[in-house]
Amino acid sequence: MARNIGIVGAGIAGLHLALYLQKHGVDATVITDRPPEDYRDIRLLNTVAHHHVTIAREDYLGVNHWSDPKDHYYYHDHVFNFPQPLSFRGEFSKPSRAVDYRIYLPALMQDFMKRGGRIEYRRIEERDIRPLVARFDLLVVSTGKGPLGQLFTYRPEHTPYQQPQRRLCVGLYTGVRQPDPMNVTLSVSPGHGEMIVIPTITFGGVANALLMENVPGGDMEELATLSYDDNPKHFLKVLLGKLEKHHPTTYDRIDTARFDLAQPQDLLQGGVVPTVRNTVVEFDDGKCAIALGDVHAIVDPMMGQGANVASYAAFVLGEEIVNADALDVRLCEKIELKRQDRVLAASRWTNVMLQPPTEALGMLIGAMSQNPALANEFTENFNYPDRQWDRICTPQRIQAWIERMSAPPEPVRAIA
Repeated sequence: MARNIGIVGAGIAGLHLALYLQKHGVDATVITDRPPEDYRDIRLLNTVAHHHVTIAREDYLGVNHWSDPKDHYYYHDHVFNFPQPLSFRGEFSKPSRAVDYRIYLPALMQDFMKRGGRIEYRRIEERDIRPLVARFDLLVVSTGKGPLGQLFTYRPEHTPYQQPQRRLCVGLYTGVRQPDPMNVTLSVSPGHGEMIVIPTITFGGVANALLMENVPGGDMEELATLSYDDNPKHFLKVLLGKLEKHHPTTYDRIDTARFDLAQPQDLLQGGVVPTVRNTVVEFDDGKCAIALGDVHAIVDPMMGQGANVASYAAFVLGEEIVNADALDVRLCEKIELKRQDRVLAASRWTNVMLQPPTEALGMLIGAMSQNPALANEFTENFNYPDRQWDRICTPQRIQAWIERMSAPPEPVRAIA
């Protein structure tokens, strides 16, 4: 059965879906408002770590252009700046990697077009919705911008916050020493927020992204609104002072004489409200629009789940489209059931980590500092948020996980 799929949005979700469908011979058209050549000079879009499950999908699609092992990172250093500081390392089974999306997204757009794919460049207005639905057998909405995103209503049971829980300040910086092999550092300053240091492939080579997740009302919050453009020296002075106070492990890696944004546009400030939306809209003629990526679920970037879950959901959607007998509301229901466990787990896990740690989570942190196998499994589960949520969703499950990982292995008994 010939299929004609419309995909609105050219983020990781929309492009991974388009490339998956293209690989399987399904006709897909991507609609976006920004051509590849316009990405070079725009402001930093985000900082995104791709874990090995996502890199494996890129390999499958033939779009892994950043495979050099020296550009990957291999473990997380977790640092808790308590009165008695606590730190531990967790290793991945396979490395992760981060690429500036101003490089990544246009590269995938070019891949799609070189293989015969169509991309249309225009903004979608409200009057365009019904003609788009009529034009395609299935309309996939993977951008929350504009009227299309408003088609999908919120799910209040999975949307506990009405305001951002962190005030974000993220930039790409030079002058931050890289460990060898490279790692990501997750540093916590209780009451003030978290900082994630991510080695990132940029236009000028590998630089460090400093993602500061600042608690509203805390000492770090002003970084979310402090202007770099108005006075770069003042911005950097304030930033260095707060890093020295709240994230000293990272501050010790900084050459203060060389520390600066890699480019003036390499700074992003603001906040996100974690939300989950209903994902299917059925129209009078039986055709459907289905949400994907950030339209479906927005998570705070603290746990690095947004892009990885969006890629996963794109593959679920692509597989179902390729194998479907009909592109109707029943198909959309199946897709929702198939992908929701991982998507909701990523949202729930991230939302829990935005709150002060419970007694059980504090116990887990302490146990990981003493048990490398437990720390490694916690870190590996950044690939599998559903597994992580299985282990931490209740105090009883946390306790059981600690006990299981702490028990000595049972002796192997010979069979007579």
